[in-house]
Amino acid sequence: MTSDSMGSVSLAPEALAQPRLAHAALEAVITVDQQQRIVMINPAGLSMFGLTSEQALGMDLGRLIPPRLRAAHQGHVQRFSDSPEIERPMGQRGQVLGLRANGEEFPLEAAIFKSDVVLPSGTVSYTTALLRDLSEFTRMSSVIEQLNQRLRSVFERAPVAIWITERDRVVFANSACARLVGLQEPGQLVGRSIFELLAPDSREPVRSKLQNLEQTEGVSVLVGSLQRADGALLEVEMVVAVLPDHEHSFVQMVINDITLRTRERQNLLNSRRTLREFSASLVAAREEERRRIARELHDELGQRLTALKLEMIACQRDHPNLGVGERAQLMLDMLDETVASTRRISMDLRPLMLDDLGLADAIDWLVKEFRRRTGVEVDIRLGEGLRELSPHLATTLYRIVQEALTNITRHARATWVRVELGRTGDELRLAIRDNGVGFPNGRRSRNPGSFGLLGIRERVLMLGGQISVGNAPEGGALLVVRVPCVTPPVSARDDDLREAAEPLFDESTRGSLE
Repeated sequence: MTSDSMGSVSLAPEALAQPRLAHAALEAVITVDQQQRIVMINPAGLSMFGLTSEQALGMDLGRLIPPRLRAAHQGHVQRFSDSPEIERPMGQRGQVLGLRANGEEFPLEAAIFKSDVVLPSGTVSYTTALLRDLSEFTRMSSVIEQLNQRLRSVFERAPVAIWITERDRVVFANSACARLVGLQEPGQLVGRSIFELLAPDSREPVRSKLQNLEQTEGVSVLVGSLQRADGALLEVEMVVAVLPDHEHSFVQMVINDITLRTRERQNLLNSRRTLREFSASLVAAREEERRRIARELHDELGQRLTALKLEMIACQRDHPNLGVGERAQLMLDMLDETVASTRRISMDLRPLMLDDLGLADAIDWLVKEFRRRTGVEVDIRLGEGLRELSPHLATTLYRIVQEALTNITRHARATWVRVELGRTGDELRLAIRDNGVGFPNGRRSRNPGSFGLLGIRERVLMLGGQISVGNAPEGGALLVVRVPCVTPPVSARDDDLREAAEPLFDESTRGSLE
């Protein structure tokens, strides 16, 4: 090492090992002698402190430290030099402050180590510092802290209850969450397990779903019961999202109180169940009244008209007056028309063959009458085992076919219809398809005052069945009904009640009609 008259110091080439490595380092590397004068500084160090090489070499190290800290820093370096320690890694002293040439102070982190160089004149000791500028890191930390504060403020002011958990422990909760569970402060929730806050019957289902969520990313909705501090139970819906961390251990839950909605929904289901039971009783009463009137028309009025016809024939035979005979013939013709009208009205009210011969014969007669009145060709395919159906089930299926054919007559403009009814195991499947115009856009919207398909839907739901309506792939409309051979009680059909507002369409759709 040599010194000139200006006091600058230069380090002999053999004084430092691997100087090129120091110059290539991204962190600042500064080496000082025993008098704490800089004998080597790499480009990163010059850039960090805003110095040139001529300015830095020979400079006292203390000039890179703010004046108020120089004495303490010099003592620290001296103690390290006198200690047996060879190196002191970054972070052991925490952050220190540096001073740039323009007077700006900035935080930095330092690691120091000793090195001895053997020269012809003897052994010389040096101290090398590895410095990292933390000003950008500090600025970013400040920005992150500000963002965290803003995010926390957003969560705090959110009108809905939110908590964040690590595993099952609450690490953050907002004020709305504290109010929801009946606590004064959100901090009273921090550290508690969410399973302490859930009702006992909701703990295991929620635990199982959360375990599955930890293995995936995305949003899921859980429903359970929350127990307030006062012991009251709330029905809640939890929108759960796994936060993006390495172990997927942080979970955010947005909690909505659905107690009132659940109660109103249950009341609505109960009301609809009651209405459906009432509707079923009205339908049964109407069918019984139709059966009675049809039987009376057939047995009472039909027999009396037949007897009257026989009397008229006898009167015509006993009084062969030409004028009387002509009038009697006119009366006989009117009687024939009245008998035919009576029979038709009786069959429209309720075909007696439905009770006497069964569903298959009744549908066969209905289809023949439809073909005769409309001229539409009908392909009918009836399976086996239809005679063993209960009267209620047979009547309902007959009315569905009757209403469907009526709708085809009114709206479809079809020239061909297929009616299929068969039994598969414990289920009956009825499919009615036509080659008409179908439904616009594949959907069927009910016109004001039109209740045909709505009536079919209600009949199917009364039987605990499924219905789908839409356009067939080949064109035209398609109605498919599936009903169990044994009608379940109304209380067992809650799923059908809940699905009453779902859209219909393909055969796989379980649904309703709007």
